[in-house]
Amino acid sequence: MTKVTFYQNSNLEYIGFTVEDHSGYAEENSDIVCASISALVINTINSIEKLTVDAFDVDQNQEKACIKFKFDGNHSKEADLLLKSLILGLQGIEDDETYSNSIDIIFKEV
Repeated sequence: MTKVTFYQNSNLEYIGFTVEDHSGYAEENSDIVCASISALVINTINSIEKLTVDAFDVDQNQEKACIKFKFDGNHSKEADLLLKSLILGLQGIEDDETYSNSIDIIFKEV
C-alpha cells in the first residue's frame, strides 16, 4: 500500500509531504495505481518548480519507492493550490472502491 503523509504546521498550512511504498495493486511496471500516484506527485513537484518562485527540497529513492518534499520556509498561494490539487487527485484514488486498499492518505501536524 502506498502511504502518503501530508505535513501541516500549527496553522494547518501544508509544509510538505512524503510518499512511500508501492501500491501493491498489480505487478511492478503494470500497476496503474502506482503510475497514477507517481504522475500526480511528479506533476505537482514540477509545477511548483516551474510555476512558482517557492524554494523546496526533494529527496527521492526509487529502490525504496519514496519521495520526500518539503518547502524551505513559507510558500505562495499558488504552491498551496497545487498541493491541494494533488490532495484532491490522490483522494479520488483513495475514494474509489477498486483502489482504496492501495493508498492511505494521512494528515499530520508537525
